[in-house]
Amino acid sequence: MMLEPSIDSLQERINSKYTLVTLSARRAREISETKKVLVENPKSKKYVGMALEEVQEGKLFLAE
Repeated sequence: MMLEPSIDSLQERINSKYTLVTLSARRAREISETKKVLVENPKSKKYVGMALEEVQEGKLFLAE
């Protein structure tokens, strides 16, 4: 079974796996509280998956 989005494609957007985990966990918590997702028709039904889809589409990123 292939998980989408893949870790390789996500790391093209955010280099560190640890930063990716922290960012997606925080965003997943926000999604669970507000029910507002930045991606139309997310494939995932879980909040972390939705957050990772946002990263994949470039809607969620690190401020530098």
